[in-house]
Amino acid sequence: MPADMDAEQFRAFGKATVDYIADYLEGIRDRDVLPSVEPGYIKPLIPDDAPEEPQDWQDVLKDVERVVMPGVTHWHSPQFHAYYPTANSYPGIVGEMLSAGIGCIGFSWMTSPACTELEVTMMDWLGKLIGLPQEFLNCSDGPGGGVIQGSASEATLVALLAAKERTVQRSNSSVEKSGVLGSMKMRLLTTDENCSFRGSTLEAAIAKDIEQGLIPCYVIATLGTTGTCAFDNLEELGPVCIKNNLWLHVDAAYAGAAFICPEYRHHMNGVEYADSFNFNPHKWLLVNFDCSAMVKNSHDLVDAFSVERVYLAHQKQGLAPDYRNWQIPLGRRFRSLKLWFVLRIYGAQGLRDHIRKQIRLAKDFEAMVKADPRFEIVTEASMGMTSFRLKGPDHLTKTLYEKLISEHKIYLTAATFGKKFMIRFVVCSRFTEEKDIQFAWQEICRHIEPVEGNENDREKLIEIPSLKTNNCSTKESLRKPVILGNSR
Repeated sequence: MPADMDAEQFRAFGKATVDYIADYLEGIRDRDVLPSVEPGYIKPLIPDDAPEEPQDWQDVLKDVERVVMPGVTHWHSPQFHAYYPTANSYPGIVGEMLSAGIGCIGFSWMTSPACTELEVTMMDWLGKLIGLPQEFLNCSDGPGGGVIQGSASEATLVALLAAKERTVQRSNSSVEKSGVLGSMKMRLLTTDENCSFRGSTLEAAIAKDIEQGLIPCYVIATLGTTGTCAFDNLEELGPVCIKNNLWLHVDAAYAGAAFICPEYRHHMNGVEYADSFNFNPHKWLLVNFDCSAMVKNSHDLVDAFSVERVYLAHQKQGLAPDYRNWQIPLGRRFRSLKLWFVLRIYGAQGLRDHIRKQIRLAKDFEAMVKADPRFEIVTEASMGMTSFRLKGPDHLTKTLYEKLISEHKIYLTAATFGKKFMIRFVVCSRFTEEKDIQFAWQEICRHIEPVEGNENDREKLIEIPSLKTNNCSTKESLRKPVILGNSR
């Protein structure tokens, strides 16, 4: 085979790979969600050096199953209930393929006008779908606009750097000269009994920091926290930020996708106060990683990231975004293609159905936990996540968790809340059905030590209980990040 694969060989290789992907996803329920390999497992399976001569693609594809699959954690398995979803769909996969095939590096409008202009429109589509105010959109009269970043972490850093630049620009010359904002201190502030970051807490922190000679400049509020999927109070935080000239960044990485359903939009009341808003279609909106949507004031991003060179200039500058000035890297992929494919092929209603189904399944799991007297709910089910533990000392729940992970049948993650060890259960895979929720619950119950002196009761509790929900309030607070300037 020639070193440069020709079009006919590519067609054969590509079609075979598509078949392999489809077979893999169709049969993913039959694979253990966690691999059983040990670190270093790949070394004896492949040569120490790259091959000198070309090899047949058929052999390469065969080795995916032999070498790669034994070490894969199957994030799209219906038995995957850890972290949060990472999205996957056939339209998203095809969009990714086309992006790779076109292979443009769309850092400016001129380097690929379609890459820029489709992203502009897709960010407007997303903003409208989740009900963001008009000023967040590219189609607004003001500086609103959206851009696709690689992750929520990247979007948070981009907003942080823009906030720092804006603060420096309004500071006096001594502040600029000393460069006090060259690095940023971060403070973690407490939340209320519902894990919500409140305005009074922020006001007290600002007053204390100013008294100590600090310059507050950036606040991160979360809609859907990692540990408990809690929601901060934007209606209280927003006015405090405006009063004190602080940049308010809203991180809705996971839960933001749910705002396409009108019944969940109350969670983002007060979003109009935000300077930047981010959520990840690659988490819950069936768009393959990476696709993190960040929107609001594009002028602040350009001020912070714009670098002009003769070789980057083009005749259409100013008429359309040059996205290199909205991000950290220069280059960028054609990520809006997969977003376009997913939004068109599923439609808004199809995506709403997906979100609502996963929320319902999480409620079903919560009801099973509540019906079993050995367990307690730590935090009420929020979106597609709930958390639970065995009643009693932490070591009982830790032992249960370790047994579940060691068997590789279901994958969950652990956390602490109110000084208690708990297990997080998240509905992640688009393939998850009610039977998978029941399977997970049966696995959990199977690994519990028999109730002392009452083996018959244990067997009865392993059965699926009726799905009847009760209310259960959270007990203690978490901590949320607020990033502040350095001391004078």
